[in-house]
Amino acid sequence: MDAWILILIFVIASYLGYKIIKEIPTLLHTPLMSGSNAISGVTILGSLVSTAFAVAKGSKILGFIAIVFATINLLGGFVVTDRMLKMFSKNNGV
Repeated sequence: MDAWILILIFVIASYLGYKIIKEIPTLLHTPLMSGSNAISGVTILGSLVSTAFAVAKGSKILGFIAIVFATINLLGGFVVTDRMLKMFSKNNGV
């Protein structure tokens, strides 16, 4: 029963996240992505803690995958932020 509740929460969160991001104008995507780096850091921390306390091998594998995806998201946010800051520099990124 608990697994169904967790799946339901995941589905609802995914749907709401999609609807919220779809309504954001294109010009705001880059600043919001750079601001979400802190959230990705919290996700990495949470996945590290949950993987450390995981008992089953499957849970450890899923935790590792969560760590990898959150790290990719964090690094992507920094790359986008760097690109955005170069667009507004005085020498036009050269």
